[in-house]
Amino acid sequence: MDRIEHVFAALSHRMTSMSVPDRPACAPEPLASLIAKVNAAKRMYEPDLRQRGLSRPQ
Repeated sequence: MDRIEHVFAALSHRMTSMSVPDRPACAPEPLASLIAKVNAAKRMYEPDLRQRGLSRPQ
């Protein structure tokens, strides 16, 4: 076995023996907040309406 193969095998073995870190618990973001972010992004994406100061037709 070549040196690189030996090093790679050792690294592979070390990686498989490691445990996966736990994700920190965080509170989920409310759906209303996510919808507000999407709506704000949509408004920012309409360059013609922003530049002319027009409102979107309903």
